[in-house]
Amino acid sequence: METSTASFAVGQLIEHQLFGYRGVIIDVDPDFGLSAEWYEEVARSHPPKDQPWYHVLVHDSDSVTYVAERNLAASDSAEPIRHPLLTEYFEEFTDGRYRSAGVLN
Repeated sequence: METSTASFAVGQLIEHQLFGYRGVIIDVDPDFGLSAEWYEEVARSHPPKDQPWYHVLVHDSDSVTYVAERNLAASDSAEPIRHPLLTEYFEEFTDGRYRSAGVLN
């Protein structure tokens, strides 16, 4: 089975195409990594499981979401996001991107 290459990277600002929120990517799975039950209950549009999925901190929220690549676009805004877990993942924000000095996983 061939794995897709991720279009987005850790630290990149994104916008969710269906729900309109901004966020920052904190992790990337090469393909769907949660349970079949979660997929059936939450991923109602049934995005492809064999393409990248992203863990995202949601701007102005304490939410962390899991999103299929087809539902994301690069953010038009280079403004930082606000989230209580940002410092757990990133050390700085420069040039519209979050950066960490350490390995995330």
